[in-house]
Amino acid sequence: MIFDQSEFDLRCEWGQQGVTKLASISDVVVIVDVLSFSTCVDIAISYEAIVFPYRSHDAFIDDYAESTNALLASRDRTIGYSLSPTSLLNIPPSTRLVLPSPNGSTLDIKRDSIFISKNNYLLIDRFKLIN
Repeated sequence: MIFDQSEFDLRCEWGQQGVTKLASISDVVVIVDVLSFSTCVDIAISYEAIVFPYRSHDAFIDDYAESTNALLASRDRTIGYSLSPTSLLNIPPSTRLVLPSPNGSTLDIKRDSIFISKNNYLLIDRFKLIN
């Protein structure tokens, strides 16, 4: 359900429909995902890796990983980089990683986001640098 929040500077919504609505009227959209995706992004960028969110595994994911010159996170949380936060501990700096997730990535992909840590800043939406 979308509520008219036009009188407020800070707006909150829920889910994919909320992101779609707010993206067209907001300078910055902050997605709060309390599942493993946001934890994985936080860990990866703290090690200066670059994370490309991607909706859940589909027929085009290998092509997307190749087009971004990135590794593809494993579906299996026990092999390689994955949605297991511990798999990203000590990920090398500048590692480019496509991180598919049915929740957090799906919402982030609506905003065409990548996540990069650089000198305590977070780059969102490829062009906007926020502290």
